[in-house]
Amino acid sequence: MIKYINKAIAPYQDELLNHTLYKKLRTPADLQSFMQHHVFAVWDFMSLLKALQFDLTKVSTPWYPIGNPEIRYLINEIVLAEETDINMDGKRQSHFEMYLDAMKKSDASLEQINSFLNHITHGTDIFLVIAVSDIPESVKEFLRFTFEIIAEGKPHKIAAAFTFGREDLIPDMFSKIIAEIQTNFPKKDLSLFKYYFDRHIELDGDEHGPMALKMIEELCGSDSLKWEEVKHTAVEALRRRIILWSGIEQEITDKITA
Repeated sequence: MIKYINKAIAPYQDELLNHTLYKKLRTPADLQSFMQHHVFAVWDFMSLLKALQFDLTKVSTPWYPIGNPEIRYLINEIVLAEETDINMDGKRQSHFEMYLDAMKKSDASLEQINSFLNHITHGTDIFLVIAVSDIPESVKEFLRFTFEIIAEGKPHKIAAAFTFGREDLIPDMFSKIIAEIQTNFPKKDLSLFKYYFDRHIELDGDEHGPMALKMIEELCGSDSLKWEEVKHTAVEALRRRIILWSGIEQEITDKITA
């Protein structure tokens, strides 16, 4: 069934991999625009992961074992790496915090993401925050899809968005782009940004990618309806990623023509 899903999403993966955005990322300013949009996808990834942890492991007290121990292991292993990985300085840090540090190092603005998080930490409803925030519409659409899937509360659909709609397609491509920009603009330090993507290549390819696919298989089993919902969710997740990419490209183009 994983082959069936991969066949269904292949056209969207190809569109994402061949998106014209990549050719527009030529300068540090272009990369800053990218980061200021993409940071929201880095952030909401953790909400998908935490939703899976909440649904598939016991996170309240009193504790007792629930569900499949294999799935519990998969989720907890991914949480451990994503929330407390080793950063470039050898210290524990979440991937999101690594990304924020990379943005600071490359002089990207943190104003929008910090304002957004300020509302979140004060307990404001996530859909209201998305609606009123001063962020691009392409980012809003991306976030709305994520939290609609979470709110629906179906672990196999959350796992589908987590597994097929995320970073496994593009880290190596961005490592090459970052290296090229660094060569052309040696005074701009992009080392932290490159480290973030290098960690994704290492973890997603060797560990998290195969783990996530196994989780999908465990959650769906032989239930044909669940597999169809996984396929639909995977396609929609990739569509939202393409829209996000197009929004970034449009902003870069608008700056060039302004």
